Amino acid sequence: MKYYINLFSPNTALAFSESDQEISGFRISRKAYVENQHINIGDKFICYCTKIQRFIGILEITSNFFIDSKPIFTQEDDPFTLRFKVKPIAWLPLEKGIPIHENIIWNHLSFTQKLPNDSTRWTYMVFSSPTLWPKEDCEYLEQVILQQQSEMKDYPFSEAEKKKVRSLTKVRVSSEKETVIEIPDETSQNKANTSKEERESIQIQATLAEIGEKLGYKIWLPKSDRSRVLNKWKPLQNNTLLENLPLVFDGPTLKVIENIDVLWIKRHSIVRAFEVEGTTAIYSGILRMADLLALQPMLDIKIHIVASIERREAVFEQINRPVFAFMEKGPLAEICTFISYESVKELRKEPHLEHMNDSIVDEYVEYSND
Repeated sequence: MKYYINLFSPNTALAFSESDQEISGFRISRKAYVENQHINIGDKFICYCTKIQRFIGILEITSNFFIDSKPIFTQEDDPFTLRFKVKPIAWLPLEKGIPIHENIIWNHLSFTQKLPNDSTRWTYMVFSSPTLWPKEDCEYLEQVILQQQSEMKDYPFSEAEKKKVRSLTKVRVSSEKETVIEIPDETSQNKANTSKEERESIQIQATLAEIGEKLGYKIWLPKSDRSRVLNKWKPLQNNTLLENLPLVFDGPTLKVIENIDVLWIKRHSIVRAFEVEGTTAIYSGILRMADLLALQPMLDIKIHIVASIERREAVFEQINRPVFAFMEKGPLAEICTFISYESVKELRKEPHLEHMNDSIVDEYVEYSND
């Protein structure tokens, strides 16, 4: 038997609570991982709620995976269509969920016990699901969660957690569709402008360029960044870094595109676009992505905001702003994903990148409403 982490947002946790609790779902981009892992009947999901960082349940898998689009976790266009039938072994209300920073958890997990309590170096463990987790950690968590289901000890929400739960609001974006929005706390913009953070953001641009080249793409970098990035990245081919964009767009669109931090390009098409948020206010890159989609709503490209783990929640707050919920192509939160610096570094370590395609990136992305 194996254990896998199963990530819920406060909204999807509530949706599961209100359902018959027989189905757990994931994004279809996790299909290759699920197939490779051979997730079996009898394996278990350890359930964790993002944003409030609490363990909230244990689910036993009772079927092989299947694909079904019947709405469960959202009212329309449910994105969690890769599904398993499950049986709850334990399921806790959010306010009874056990925070990972509680000593009973923090001091016993292999990836947190040696870290200071305010560290974020463990969060790579909760960037995607389902993901295989250490068996000893999960056996311990199962014991603690079952004990909590019996005792129902109170873990009151902090003021920050209350804001995170309250700020998630559903709005109707069309006659048939709702989406989640978030009103961000303007004091939490978390601007980064130190020389250390600037150097790290340049290194991440260089790493994304290196990965893109290995995957077989041409690379575009803003001309203002090129000299600094090329100090960190040496293209293997002379023609990898494009001097001019091979794209046919009007002037305003090209002006936006030219300033995006990293583009992966195949022939005359942008495949993926990355904004690296290291030294600017979080919303600058998000606005650039939104501008691009507003100017060219028919573009079919994957767009990503890349930032340190410490800025993850600030990124998600901005992506979920109400103004981005009413875009022609759909809410930005359903289109634009987050990738942490740490995930970029892990992606670079993937063996045989030269023989993969860009879908490998989807193994490392995070959606704001998962």
